[in-house]
Amino acid sequence: MRKIIIFIFLVLTFLCSCSEKNKSDLDLTNKEKALSDGKEYAGSEKNKTAPDSLDKERALWNGKKYTDPKKAIEYLNNDIKLQQKNAVKYNNRGTAYYGLGEYQLAIEDYNKAISLKKGYADAYNNRAAAYYVLGKHQLAIDDCNKAIKLKKDFVDAYANRGLIYLNLGNKDLGCSDARKACELGMCGILEKAKNKGSCPLI
Repeated sequence: MRKIIIFIFLVLTFLCSCSEKNKSDLDLTNKEKALSDGKEYAGSEKNKTAPDSLDKERALWNGKKYTDPKKAIEYLNNDIKLQQKNAVKYNNRGTAYYGLGEYQLAIEDYNKAISLKKGYADAYNNRAAAYYVLGKHQLAIDDCNKAIKLKKDFVDAYANRGLIYLNLGNKDLGCSDARKACELGMCGILEKAKNKGSCPLI
């Protein structure tokens, strides 16, 4: 199964105090494009999905986000009608809702994905992004923790949790996670933190 991990927070406004409530300085896009793009496909499953529906949905994915989230939701709605127990479809639709700024709907789909696929680390990681932008920081951290517990070397979850901690002013935990992410191959967050003086130059 082709697997793409979702959700690395935007680093552009990293460590800034955000003036807008409910609009985070973290986002689903991964500017570093290390491991993650954003979603997963259920290609290896024997699908009941109309073949062109999956192709149309995939065609809307540019490697970072859906180019037309509304259209992706339309295709995924059709797929979900045919495959009501397909966790990946709910996860992907959650990503599309996230792209529209419909964070609560995204959370509902991530919840459904997690309920259908126990131990779905990617869905926990994705749900953390939606919680974060809604200002539910502890829930976001808890979901990153769950994702890391499920996938020991989940670089995206370490990076995301590090950014959450750093943006909340917890430099010790934030730098620790940024270093771990760097050890796993994603060093951009640590470099930016060092440049801002948030993490020691060691």
